[in-house]
Amino acid sequence: MTLLDHVPSEAQLRRAAYRRRQSVYSVLVAASSTAALGTLLVIAVTGAPGWDRVRRSFLDPEIARDALPAVLSGLWLNLRLLVCCAAGALVLGLVIAVLRTLRGPIFFPVRALAAGYTYTFRGLPLIIVLYLLTLGVPGLRLQGMPPVLVLGGLALVLTYSGYLAEVFRAGIESVHPSQLAAARSLGLTYRQTMRHVVLPQAVRRVAPPLLNDVVALQKDVGLVSLAGPIDAVRAAQIATAQSFNYTPYVVAGVLFVLLAIPLIAVTDWVTLRAARRQSGG
Repeated sequence: MTLLDHVPSEAQLRRAAYRRRQSVYSVLVAASSTAALGTLLVIAVTGAPGWDRVRRSFLDPEIARDALPAVLSGLWLNLRLLVCCAAGALVLGLVIAVLRTLRGPIFFPVRALAAGYTYTFRGLPLIIVLYLLTLGVPGLRLQGMPPVLVLGGLALVLTYSGYLAEVFRAGIESVHPSQLAAARSLGLTYRQTMRHVVLPQAVRRVAPPLLNDVVALQKDVGLVSLAGPIDAVRAAQIATAQSFNYTPYVVAGVLFVLLAIPLIAVTDWVTLRAARRQSGG
């Protein structure tokens, strides 16, 4: 008898049927509890004494429809800024992490500068960095000064590269020293060892926290509106000032959530995959 001719026993069929029933039961229980909780929340919110006033101020459908085109146009600016800042922060963070892991006393000044960079920008609030670069730097009146949007993006890159550098460094230091010794014994240089042995493993191990920082960056790109560029948040602020209604802010918030959902889903998938790989499943 081959494996293709195998017929499951009655016990196996009963176990499979039991698992299917349990799966259906779990889905039904989860759906019922979610619906019950959602109903209670809706009743609690809509039954509040000030619900009508809140609904008029924050959930006006006509104002939302009027503000949507301008907010969408501003969101396109946020999306482009997110892509550029994420790429810049990842590259700069990786470079700083590699500099912090250099060995030998001759590289002490480089390690000290890299450590000072991470300490500084991890400690500084992002809003202060934004104000310093977008309001302070233009005051120098230097030739070839980039626009405020570029300076705001630079503030995001500098701040988040400090966080990402520590994530990369943790991944690099998680690679066992024996692998470095084995690579060097095979004749690889330090640069080749980092490129072909250490960094591929380090990036794969820290992919989930890296993606989590990118999700946080996706939210903080809205802070560039403090410097004046008309992104989704600034467009919502303008619409709010024109209508004396806060519904445009809700529209901008919903669009930011919709923008983050695919990235969050990818982050959860990568995290689950990494957990399964570590458990050998």
